[in-house]
Amino acid sequence: MAPNKKMILKADINRIYDEKVRSQRGKRERLFSRPTRQRKMKSTKWFATGMGIDLPFCIILLVLLTIGTIMMFSASYAFSYYTQGDSYYYLIRQLIFIAIGIAGMAVMSFFNYNKLHKIAPLILGIAYVCLLIVLVLPAGDGGVKRWIPLGVFNIQPSEIAKFAVILFFSHWASKYYDKMQLPKYSVLPGLAVFGSIALLLFLEPHYSGIVIIAILTVLMLYIGGMQTKYLLIGGIVLIGLVLVLAVTGGLSYAMSRMDGWGQALEYTTEEMWQTTWQTRNSLYAIGSGGLWGLGLGQSRQKYLYLPEPQNDFIFAIVVEELGLIGAIIILLIFALLIWRGITLSLRSKDKFGKLLGIGLTSQIGIQVVLNILVITDWLPNTGISLPFFSYGGSSLIMLLAQMGIILSISRTANIERQ
Repeated sequence: MAPNKKMILKADINRIYDEKVRSQRGKRERLFSRPTRQRKMKSTKWFATGMGIDLPFCIILLVLLTIGTIMMFSASYAFSYYTQGDSYYYLIRQLIFIAIGIAGMAVMSFFNYNKLHKIAPLILGIAYVCLLIVLVLPAGDGGVKRWIPLGVFNIQPSEIAKFAVILFFSHWASKYYDKMQLPKYSVLPGLAVFGSIALLLFLEPHYSGIVIIAILTVLMLYIGGMQTKYLLIGGIVLIGLVLVLAVTGGLSYAMSRMDGWGQALEYTTEEMWQTTWQTRNSLYAIGSGGLWGLGLGQSRQKYLYLPEPQNDFIFAIVVEELGLIGAIIILLIFALLIWRGITLSLRSKDKFGKLLGIGLTSQIGIQVVLNILVITDWLPNTGISLPFFSYGGSSLIMLLAQMGIILSISRTANIERQ
């Protein structure tokens, strides 16, 4: 019996549908059977997962950098005009440093950070060389030796040393992670590296650099796997060493910086009044700001009352002009940057990336906390800059390059997750 027209039409429809389904399934199979590398390259963009740059981290960083540059100019233009005859002197130089730093950050963000794993001892050696060079150069203001002059700007070896310490202990702890519980692989390397760098900084002298590198050394060894009991023993030994140096007069420079600590608002003698001049005017600036501040550019203390307001005490001007509310917002932005940096670092595919990213991010947090404690007289007056705010080429360029390394860690981690 011959099939009717309805049966023929239905068969044709089913055949066409089956061919269409097979065609679509074949396309999907061909798409997902492409090599993994080819699929990853398809998603290569500047701001994306995969080989892209982490957009939230970049936005937070650029916001901090923008606010910091504006506040540096606001804090410096009166002092700049008085000392240089040009209100824009520090601003122009800071913008040049920012341009160099951002270029360095871009380069480092596309640099394979694992190559740093191999050259970590070399970079530590370069830091030692720079710390030795600065000791044979003529002393600067105050009789200290902290900078290597290069004409356009000066290099501060302590900034290189901070990065070298973080990098070396990231390399060491990731290489010997299973043995970091043993003093041979944790305590001894820590004492050797920190002790030698601290000695060179002691000869400059640069005590604030010693404090920061000490904290970074302890942090890197601890997250690298060193037992807590060794930290306690090391702390006791360090306190004993400081007491011996203080009694024998080995800390005369440091003790002079501690004169007037906690007495900035007390008028005892004329000499003490002059000693606490900078810290006292910092407290005046903070108190004058109140809740909402005097307004951007309206600071009074920057008019030659607070010495070099564009440097270590810039946050006092920030509080005076933007008030407590503005200061808290800026600190929250710093907290966001640190949180994002640590989050990205924890996503790294290897232990070296995790340790390196956490160390570089923590350096920012350590310096922010110490800077605020100094300007509020909770710590003695020492030279600790505020990241992305204080004027200075070495610190700014190094910090931006280090942020590029964090972006490199993030890019590699994102590729592995696809």
